[in-house]
Formats: sequence, C-alpha cells, structure tokens
Amino acid sequence: MAPVWTSTVGASRLARMLNARGADPRDAAGGGPASDGPAGPPRRTEPAYRSLADGIRLLVAEGRLPTAARLPAERELAAALSVSRTTVAAAFQRLRAEGWIASRRGSGSWTTVPAGRPLPTPGLDPLPPDGDPGLIDLGYAALPAPQDLLTRAFTGALDALPPAARTHGDFPAGLPALREALADRYTARGVPTMPEQIMVTTGAMGGLAAVRRLFAQPGERIAVEHPSYANVLQLMRQSGLRLVPVAMGEGLGGWDLPAWRAALRDSAPRLAYVVADYHNPTGALAPDESRRRLVAAARSSGTVLIVDETMADLCLDPPPGGPPHPVAALDPGGAAVVTVGSASKTFWAGLRIGWVRAAPDLIRRLVAGRAHADLGSPVLEQLALTWLLTGDGWDEAVRLRREEVRTNRDALVRALRSHLPEWRFEVPSGGLTLWTRTGGLSGSRIAEIGERFGVRVPSGPRFGIDGAFDGHLRLPFTLPPAVAEEAVTRLAAATRVVAEGRLGAAGAPGGYIA
Repeated sequence: MAPVWTSTVGASRLARMLNARGADPRDAAGGGPASDGPAGPPRRTEPAYRSLADGIRLLVAEGRLPTAARLPAERELAAALSVSRTTVAAAFQRLRAEGWIASRRGSGSWTTVPAGRPLPTPGLDPLPPDGDPGLIDLGYAALPAPQDLLTRAFTGALDALPPAARTHGDFPAGLPALREALADRYTARGVPTMPEQIMVTTGAMGGLAAVRRLFAQPGERIAVEHPSYANVLQLMRQSGLRLVPVAMGEGLGGWDLPAWRAALRDSAPRLAYVVADYHNPTGALAPDESRRRLVAAARSSGTVLIVDETMADLCLDPPPGGPPHPVAALDPGGAAVVTVGSASKTFWAGLRIGWVRAAPDLIRRLVAGRAHADLGSPVLEQLALTWLLTGDGWDEAVRLRREEVRTNRDALVRALRSHLPEWRFEVPSGGLTLWTRTGGLSGSRIAEIGERFGVRVPSGPRFGIDGAFDGHLRLPFTLPPAVAEEAVTRLAAATRVVAEGRLGAAGAPGGYIA
C-alpha cells in the first residue's frame, strides 16, 4: 500500500529552502566546476552528497520540511540544484540509512524521523507542576489579573446578577447581553456581526474543541502552522486528527503562502488552524495581503479556517500602516472563517471565558453539539466580561496590558542580549512570546537542566511535530523586569552546563503550557 502524504515539496522549492539554509551542495568540495576567477570564501571540504543530506536533515529537524512530505524525484532535484543525479542519490541513501527519509519503489521518497528518536510532544501534563516558591515558571504566556478592574467587573456582575438568577441558569449559546456586546466589538473592528453569530465558550480551548467536534472526525486532516500553539496540537492529536504541518515564513512576516497553497491543494484538509495576530510561539503578524491569499486558498480547497485571535489586542508597536484587518473581515458571513477569541491573554486567564464567531447556522450547530459537553459557561464570569465590554473597562485593560507587556518584553530582550548573546531571535511587535534559537544547543536539554537551576521553560519540540525545533525555546515576556533578569541568569547557567557537557543527556521537560 502506498504511503499517505501530508504534502508534496517540489524540486525548485526544496532547492530554494536548501539555499536559504546555506546548504547548497555546489559549495561543497567536488560539487561543481572549478572557478578560475578571484578566490572567494573557503569551500567546504565535505562531499557534495553529505552537504545535501545535512541540509535536508536540518530542514526536517527545524520543521521547515514536515514529516511524511513527498520529496521530488532524484533527477528533478539534481536539475534544480545543478548537481549530478549521483550526488542526490547518494544523499538520499545516507538519509535513508539514518532514518530521515523512507522510500518505496514506484512511490518515491518521503521524510520521516529516525526510529527511537525521542519525541517530547506526548508528555504534556494536564496540570501545572506543584508550587515551588523558588521556581521561576516561564511555562505560562499569561499575566496576573489587573486587580482594580477585576474587582470592579465582579462588583458590576453582582449588581446585574438578580435577573439571570431568576432563570434556570443554562445559557448554552452564552448570555444574550454578552453575545450582543461581543458582536458590537466585532462590528466596531470592521466585521459586521449579529449576536446570532456568537457562541460564548469556556475559554478559547473550549471553543476550539467545539469547532473540532463539529467539523472533523478522527482520521481527518487539519493543517497547522509549524511551529504552533502546543495545547492545540495536543488537543488535535488526542482527537485523532492527522496533523498537516505547514512551515511558518522566515522572520516575523507570518505565513509561507506557497507552502500553504501546496498543503491545502495536496492534502485538502477539513480544517486549518492559524494565529494571524502575534502568533504563539513566534510572535509573527500576518499582513493583509497574506490574509487575503490564505482565505482564497482555503476556499479553493474547501478548508474551514479556524483563526485564533486570543493575542489580537496585544499590539505593542503599531505597524506604520495601521493594524491588519481581522481575517473574518474577508469572510463577513462566517462560513469559511471561524474566529476564536478569549479574555485570557488581554484580561485574565482565570475568567475562563472565550467565544466563537461564525455564520448563524454554524453557531446553531455548535450550540446543539454543546449539550454533550459542558452545557454553558459560568454566568457570573459572563456578566463580569459584559461589564468590561459595555463600558470603558476593556479598553482600560488593553491599555494597561500593553504598557505592562511592552516593559516586560524590553527587559527580557535586554537580559538575553546581555547574558546569552549567542542566542538568536527577532523582537515581536506584539503578543506575549519570544521564539529564540539556542545557539546550536538542544533546547530540550537546556529546559531539563534549567529546572535544576530553578527556571521552568518549554522547549521548542512542544510546539512542533515529530521532534522538530529542538534548537529553540519559547520565552514569554510576562515577568516583571527584575524577575526576567533572574530567569535569564538561570537559563544562562543551564546553557553553560549543556555546552560543557557536564551532565548526561536529558529528556524534554514535562508540564502544562499556556
């Protein structure tokens, strides 16, 4: 039986990816004709086939090439790279021997990961670790509540409680007043919305789970950004969905649109999950044109886009031309784009209130399906969020959050540049997370040893598939400057231990990630 591909990578695209990673086999010894011109940079001494194999291995390990991606034929790749077919055949043979690709006569070759390679992603614990007053926990991309606003919101909720208390208390679609307030917020953002297009959920994860139940059965495909939010990846795995990873674009510019078009065309996934605004974990912000193109590609493939807007209000450095339009603005009826939002990142995760915006008929189906899940969200918390949204409370919370997070982000960046100058990252213009390369060291090892130094941090593979991104860590800028400085000091100490090899191999850390 032929293997089932998650995607196909063309020869020209793979050649571009290899060149961007500095893995052009023509630069290796014996990989191209000698030049009689002026001497250039020193040429590498390894054989061309080894350089090519190393480049493909790195692309898989970094998540740029997903597993189960069909590779181009040897002859096509040789032509695209301007090397001999023998070079490509030798590189593929080396990768097969190492377990990074598999092949079958008549079916071609596809990417894999070596048997026995530790994959830390299944180890996400359902609960945070036991409290340790000396531990600095960087596992949460969330902030403490703004105390004054929280008190005022619940005081207002108690004042508004008596009418709701005289009912049965079950509101599977959400309190009417909150649905109306959320609809008004979308309309003010340029997305005309009726209350009938809103369902209130128990956090964003509750909304995502409801959408998954409605649209996808076990065994169906869902396309996801690579890397992506760890808890969503785990939710989809446990639901039996087949993940189709699509590599993020370089830097903070958002999506790789050619990769998305290829994945949607080749895999025709039922769903796709994306974070357009201050992506978790990279902090990327997708521009308007990318949003338009992705919606168009999703429509062509019959894929429903789930757009996670939980970070959308956390703009720290406004773009010169203003913020991009909400993705839902490109699909006002809500039939092709389903938006998920939450109060957790902007206000407080303890509120546990999220929402889904979609077409009215989809909302009715979501509400009907909810009877088999949680029936509805807590009434008092819904009233508190209604109080925030219908007055000035939400805008005040956004202003306070932006000031606090901007200060935290800048302090974290200064500490990293001071104590870990070999780490590489780009400073995001919003959101709560910074995605950093760990100077060629294993992020899983640094995270494991970091706990011994009193700092907990999730390693890159938590946000990837099949062990990708081991050379990364996600660092939230949610700690005040002095604590962030101490956290980075401890990470630097753990990094030195890993670099010096003073402790044996370590597995990836467990723990809940928010």
